[in-house]
Amino acid sequence: MATATVTVTGTGTGTGTGTGVDMNWPLKKKTNGDGHSNGHIIEMLGITKIYDTGKIKVEALRGIDLVVNKGEFVAVVGPSGSGKSTLLNLIGCLDTPSGGTYHLGGEAVAGLDRDQLADVRNRRVGFVFQNFNLLPQLTALENVEMPMLFGGIGRRERRRRAMEHLEKVGLGDRVEHRPTELSGGQMQRVAIARALAMEPDIVLADEPTGNLDTGSGSDVMSLLTELWGQGRTLVVVTHDKTLASRAGRVVEIRDGVVVTDEQAVA
Repeated sequence: MATATVTVTGTGTGTGTGTGVDMNWPLKKKTNGDGHSNGHIIEMLGITKIYDTGKIKVEALRGIDLVVNKGEFVAVVGPSGSGKSTLLNLIGCLDTPSGGTYHLGGEAVAGLDRDQLADVRNRRVGFVFQNFNLLPQLTALENVEMPMLFGGIGRRERRRRAMEHLEKVGLGDRVEHRPTELSGGQMQRVAIARALAMEPDIVLADEPTGNLDTGSGSDVMSLLTELWGQGRTLVVVTHDKTLASRAGRVVEIRDGVVVTDEQAVA
């Protein structure tokens, strides 16, 4: 299968530059595994992640069990260095576990190679990053079209979907603006529209309000809550207690293990 590697470099709060993320979007679709989901979007059992520098081994995750059902909004919380971002990278198929089993939407993904993981990401996962990771030379519309371009969606359908999602996040009048012409909150809304473009099984957000002021952060929180209300499945890593309180379930990680997993109090 042919693939195209795109390094997505996002703008920061209007002046900075985000971290490049090698999304490695695929050009064609394929399926992996037996497709048996048991009703779960995410099913992780005994997941470990060990980083071996040659001189020292660091256990970032130590036997994580996590099941997420369709339509859940899960906030993952914990102190810095607890393993939250490592877990999110594994859920999103940006990295592979050292041990354990992982099914995403019924597909066994723990042992897939780079190209296979790229295919799963494009079909099943929408990403929202703290630094937005928008391509600065492209308009808002073109940024939202990117995953569809590499997913083999035709030009007319790409444009239709991109316009639809930008209108849904309140940016129908900003489609021709580039990231440098948008506020931080607007850039994050473009990123959310892009995450929805391929109609993924799950939306993953890594500190989505981390680079925003209070007002813009509140708008993004409201938008994520609205998506949950529409039946979307969300997993959000956050230090923001207010955002975590809006989730239906809060999972706390410390030292690479789940220490609490609780439904939110209504």
